[in-house]
Amino acid sequence: MAKNTYETLFILDSNQYARDPGGVSKQIEQIITENEGNVLVSRMWMEQRLAYPIDKHQKGTYWLTYFEIEGEQLVKIERAFQLCEPILRELTLKLDPRLVEPMLANARGETFTLSNRSEEETDDSDDNSSDDANAEDDSVVSSEA
Repeated sequence: MAKNTYETLFILDSNQYARDPGGVSKQIEQIITENEGNVLVSRMWMEQRLAYPIDKHQKGTYWLTYFEIEGEQLVKIERAFQLCEPILRELTLKLDPRLVEPMLANARGETFTLSNRSEEETDDSDDNSSDDANAEDDSVVSSEA
């Protein structure tokens, strides 16, 4: 089966994260790797006050993780995330294959640049779209006449 790329945003217990930041991040990576996944990027996003209390927690640490895994394993991972004590909430999204590289570059703090080939394809498509726009303008003019 083909592996898909997923993005998961966690809200972690700030107290547990402050006591053992390495341990909490290792737990997340371990859950993914135990289920035959591959962690691409995993990092803290921010820490802030929650809009409403979650299990009596007023503050949360937001943790962002990108990983590859087969879709069948996703259910097991979601269950493991729910049972993991430091994780208060999580949301997992499947990434569109066209967005994987830019999203990973952004998560790493790098700038993403298109390859020359991609830029040429973009330039060609722009030329075609302008020809289509001109054709539409011609059809409008001819229908008005």
